[in-house]
Amino acid sequence: MLALVDCNSCYASCEQIFRPDLRGRPVVVLSNNDGFVVARSNEAKALGIGDLQPFFKIEHLLRRHNVAIFSSNYPLYGDISHRVMETLKGFSPEVEVYSIDEMFLNLYGLQEEWLDYGQRIRTTLWRDVRMPVSVGIAPSKTLAKLANRAAKKIAKCNGVCALDTPQKWQWLQKRMAVDKVWGVGRRLAKRLGRLGIETAYDLAQANPKILRRHTNINIERTIEELNGVSCLNLEEQPPAKKQIYCTRSFGEKLSELQPILQAVSLYASRAAEKLRGQECLVASIHVFLHTSPHEPHYYSRSTLVQCPYATNDTRLIASLAKGAITELYRPGHRFMKAGVGLVELVPSSLGQGDMFTAGQPARAAEMMQALDRVNQRFGRGTLFLGAEGVHKHWKMRQAYRSPAYTTRWEALPLVHV
Repeated sequence: MLALVDCNSCYASCEQIFRPDLRGRPVVVLSNNDGFVVARSNEAKALGIGDLQPFFKIEHLLRRHNVAIFSSNYPLYGDISHRVMETLKGFSPEVEVYSIDEMFLNLYGLQEEWLDYGQRIRTTLWRDVRMPVSVGIAPSKTLAKLANRAAKKIAKCNGVCALDTPQKWQWLQKRMAVDKVWGVGRRLAKRLGRLGIETAYDLAQANPKILRRHTNINIERTIEELNGVSCLNLEEQPPAKKQIYCTRSFGEKLSELQPILQAVSLYASRAAEKLRGQECLVASIHVFLHTSPHEPHYYSRSTLVQCPYATNDTRLIASLAKGAITELYRPGHRFMKAGVGLVELVPSSLGQGDMFTAGQPARAAEMMQALDRVNQRFGRGTLFLGAEGVHKHWKMRQAYRSPAYTTRWEALPLVHV
């Protein structure tokens, strides 16, 4: 049996951890540049606030109902996620971190009742991290996803749902639309609908060989999983990313080249940091720049830059990205967004040059290690490239950002006794 533990309204719940006065109040979290609603507490959902609604359209509604508004605080969410995952590792020797707010656990050999164990997981996470979670338990990943959804939606489940018999998962499948099945998107759901498959149960009972002709080979695996046959193994070591992108909208539209160069230097630094984190080098860099598509004279250009050798040196990557942006830039436009993508990655152990091209100097690798160690110990941004600028007026709008409770000493919450 597998368990899927999912944080409830993760970003909103993270904001409530250090603000107990917000528990029971509607809370929303906004996207980059405070553009859209990306997370809502249950109380906010009850007000009819939809996902991905533009903030400017519903700001009056939020103010009227005294909704707590927050800008995205990803360092805080990442740290809380790490605490949740480390706590969950105590409940199973085999786990898979599926996303920032989800983890699969292998419960093979468990001697305790499924529901009791699920409630113990919930109680422990609330006691130790103050994170509310839902737990779905089933013999396959796809069924665990369905069970977790039921744990969230059905009040009688009290946050835990165990689908340990065919009768239980078939009862749930008959009441769940096919587009709620893990791996079935809207387009595939429409195609299945034309074949008379409307519910998860319809899909589970369908002939996989016939469906494969109309869809793809993955549908056979999904059908097996819906019938309790585990076809997807736990990925205890997540695979390295094949591409790494860092893209941001500017806090204000930029017409001058210099602030754009500063922004691109920062994006290149962030991407290079992630690159070293997964022990890889990059051979090609994708850089793009564009104005708002909603304004007249839309301008968008991109280019691919070849590195002189496979590298993870922030200085070289930023220099190449800045050179590319200088070529892409055109005066007279108000640019909205830029991005840097590391698109041709190789493991560091394979990144050697040939007799005509020297590889990355050993001194550069040592310098990057020192850079990362300092920033890990004293906080991101302690050391940075001068090309990023000191006063970043172009940075994203984050008018409602909460303090860095877990990563900065000066932001530690105070307790008055």
